[in-house]
Amino acid sequence: MARDTGPGLSEHEARNRAMWDGYSDEYQAKHGDTLAASGGYAWGTTQIPESELRVLGDVAGRTILEFGCGAAQWSIALAGLGALPVGLDLSGRQLQHARRLMTAAGVDFPLVHASAEAVPLADASFDVVFCDHGAMTFADPYRTVPEAARLLRPGGLFAFSHHSPIETICWPLDADEVGEQLALDYFGMHRIDVDDEVCFQLPYGDWIRLFRANRFVVEDLIELQPGPNAASSYRSASALSWARRWPAEEIWLLRRER
Repeated sequence: MARDTGPGLSEHEARNRAMWDGYSDEYQAKHGDTLAASGGYAWGTTQIPESELRVLGDVAGRTILEFGCGAAQWSIALAGLGALPVGLDLSGRQLQHARRLMTAAGVDFPLVHASAEAVPLADASFDVVFCDHGAMTFADPYRTVPEAARLLRPGGLFAFSHHSPIETICWPLDADEVGEQLALDYFGMHRIDVDDEVCFQLPYGDWIRLFRANRFVVEDLIELQPGPNAASSYRSASALSWARRWPAEEIWLLRRER
């Protein structure tokens, strides 16, 4: 059962919740087969397998919070590997899809209907907090990173994928795809309004200072590069070609100080 929260949402949280509630059915119809084909256990828009990247490591017996779980394909896969996941999402409609897929998979774990900027769960509850895009794309990092630090036990892992700052500054706000010229300012990046949604991004230096301020140690930054035969329901052939030349997505691996 999904647990809802009472506090009011900020303007950008309300906008993103409305957008995802309205877009969820289309999103799952468009991308659900791609996520199913990878078993829900793969990263980014080209679904690079976790077995290849080894971001999360051995998950059996570990308590794991998925930060913006959508239909919980990742958490369902983790439950099948013996992890103890909790899925959190801002969109109630996305969590309805999660319940449907959980029932089909024969697994059960808590779903929390809440913002990643104000998580209604206790301090030091998890061994891992992670997301594949999810909350770290659509929520304010100046609130989500402190929340991840609060929720993790000392020594816990915080891992997330998102669009790279390089891709962000090459993607005009009025364009459907990334381009080959700089389009947005790099310095001062934070909130980015695109149609009905709000996304967030920071320059690399600001990310690192934010991590350090919240007692995270950077263990790795994996810049994803699709292979020559990669396909994607998220990206056109030209966008895939771009991502083979420049990092379109990346995964931060961070460790909570003990």
